[in-house]
Amino acid sequence: MPKLTETFARKAPQTKTGTDKHWDSEVKGLILFVGKKSKTWYFQRDVGGQTRRMLIGRFPVISAEAARQTALGYALEWGRGSGKRIQIGAPTLEAAMESYLARPKLRSETHKIGVRQQFQIHLKDWLRLPLDEITKSMVVDRHRSMAATPSGANHVLKYFRTVWNHARRVHDLPENPTAAIEWYDEQPDGRIIEDLKLWRQEVDGLDNPIHRAFYELLLFTGFRKSEALTLEWKNVHEGHIHLPMTKNGRSFDLPILPVHHEILEPLRRLGRTWVFPSPKAASGHITSARSLAWSPHAHRRTFATVATEAGVLEEVTGRLLNHTPLSITGQRYAKPSIEALRPAMQVVCEELRQRSGFTILRS
Repeated sequence: MPKLTETFARKAPQTKTGTDKHWDSEVKGLILFVGKKSKTWYFQRDVGGQTRRMLIGRFPVISAEAARQTALGYALEWGRGSGKRIQIGAPTLEAAMESYLARPKLRSETHKIGVRQQFQIHLKDWLRLPLDEITKSMVVDRHRSMAATPSGANHVLKYFRTVWNHARRVHDLPENPTAAIEWYDEQPDGRIIEDLKLWRQEVDGLDNPIHRAFYELLLFTGFRKSEALTLEWKNVHEGHIHLPMTKNGRSFDLPILPVHHEILEPLRRLGRTWVFPSPKAASGHITSARSLAWSPHAHRRTFATVATEAGVLEEVTGRLLNHTPLSITGQRYAKPSIEALRPAMQVVCEELRQRSGFTILRS
């Protein structure tokens, strides 16, 4: 092990990938972390079988001599038994992400899987970095590198912002580096299915009956794509469909009518567990359907639009879509029953039937 002098710290080459750790030969616990763009001093000790690491500061802002003196001070405190009270170093991005995703009131498993996937795809090289080594310039550069998909760039870095802020509640972290980002303007898609008879023709033209039923159920329930894809037969009842966990972190029961059973009945013989089964998929259910001219979410927007045009109150439409009410009364007190929502569902489905010419022609 070398002595971590000013000359050594200055000449230590930046890495191409990952982080090199250099331990000091004289001051036990003093480490210099060298990454692709930064060099950072830490003090680290093992206590009770757990590694405790404390940030000293970046080189050259913190000189080798200053780092050495700080480490000696920490070593003295640890030797007196007070080290357990010293602020430990920042968690890695991966640890912070898992801590955030472990929150009991967090959204559905689908949301958690999505966050992990986005971090693995776009922030993989950061996952093992302590949060305080991820700088403003790094997040700005990463955001700009994803400019080809502005919405995707915003979403990934906003997830990062949320994870950072959650970690900041218990760790001594600086300002969130995403404060330096100039977010891309996002224009909501907002498209609906204007011509439902044309939609009917396209759906009828699909060769796969599972895909046909998938789009029909989306339109006549307003479900989110993930809610339909992961629907299980055990949650389809005579008068309602039960969703154990939804995007907003709670279960949901939607009243259903004979038209919904007409849509689903041909699929019952195809599988016992999943409503939309796929023997080729590891999950056991389809993960997407053949594309139409309209996205799955356009079906949800169309359900909401038709409901409003048919005279259903916006608050009631929101209940059918499982939106979180804006008012305190709506959030905490008013809990309309399935039967109270059924008349509104009947109005919407009848309007959709008339506009689309919906009939079940298949056996």
